[in-house]
Amino acid sequence: METITLTDTLPEVFAQRTDINSDVWKKHVTFEKGKLYLVEANSGTGKSSLCSYIFGYRHDYTGTIKFDDQDIRQFSVSQWVSLRQRSLALLWQELRLFPELTAMENVEIKNKITGFQTRLQILQWFEMLGIADKVDARIGRMSFGQQQRVAMIRTMCQPFDFVFVDEPISHLDDNNSRIMGEILTTEAKRQGAGVILTSIGKHIELNYDKTLKL
Repeated sequence: METITLTDTLPEVFAQRTDINSDVWKKHVTFEKGKLYLVEANSGTGKSSLCSYIFGYRHDYTGTIKFDDQDIRQFSVSQWVSLRQRSLALLWQELRLFPELTAMENVEIKNKITGFQTRLQILQWFEMLGIADKVDARIGRMSFGQQQRVAMIRTMCQPFDFVFVDEPISHLDDNNSRIMGEILTTEAKRQGAGVILTSIGKHIELNYDKTLKL
């Protein structure tokens, strides 16, 4: 997949609003593979909805979203499964980790399916993010900031053309935010992938190709 294009896209819940002032909603915008984007938003402007639409989890929008030249509304279930395994990665704002499992078990849920990263690489990321001592700790006993770091590692355990990260550093200090950015951009560059990062304020300081206001 080389491009993701939104044309006149708008959440249905915003249909009656006349005060939309956005670089994304009701516009023609294209995200290109290999580029780095920051989507800045105020709370309630549809940031997480945007991720859900592009990932195919929700369809309550008007307008069109296309991957290359194909309208995503036309995709079958099997096509979505393939896309989420090979082309699209998403770090959810709410993380969606399993609290009863350990940090490593949460990561391995994905990596055992994809076989994409070595255990050595995964352990190196745990070390870089300062949670090497939490590998065997249950997620439910970890802080939200620690969980964010585990969720990022899990997100990196698959091939992707585009990766979406929805407010990934809301509970991280500046140093861990910087390291998170290094891991994200290094892996994206290795895969030649596009990165779309969303934020309602605090964001990873990176050299973005484009910043969009939602």
